[in-house]
Amino acid sequence: MATTLTELYKHNLWANLLSLEDCAKLTDEQLDTTVLGTYGNVRDTLVHLAGAEERYVAALKNQPRPPAREHEAFPGFEELRALLTKSGADLVEVANTARPTDILRGTNRNGEPFEMSGNVLLIQAINHATEHRAHINIILTHLGLTSPDLDAWAYGDAHGLIR
Repeated sequence: MATTLTELYKHNLWANLLSLEDCAKLTDEQLDTTVLGTYGNVRDTLVHLAGAEERYVAALKNQPRPPAREHEAFPGFEELRALLTKSGADLVEVANTARPTDILRGTNRNGEPFEMSGNVLLIQAINHATEHRAHINIILTHLGLTSPDLDAWAYGDAHGLIR
């Protein structure tokens, strides 16, 4: 049986891909919609989510920081699906091996060195993804569309964890 932390990251991967799948059905006009208080339009939010997860994984695995995808053109849904699948699987893997004493060292986006508990970045990865999926759901609701059900109950039903 997976640990609770591992299951949390499996949920994160599932929710990211389900949200992406719903967004792939939107028109260009809908993808360009934003609502005050959200990160930006749907496209930009998806790219930011994928790019941030990629950077979190790199830091958690002590790999070089990848360039920010937010400065690039929208890569399309297939590319985002591949990115989110990889980063999601990598986060599950890290969750399987993470220890409370893990210390990460690297440089931040300004090139300044940092040192932090790996737990901080694991918490940030979950909170960040949840916040931006909520932003997308707010935009979908604003457009009069139904947002996907991404909560733990839906995840449990989808994965046979609730009987």
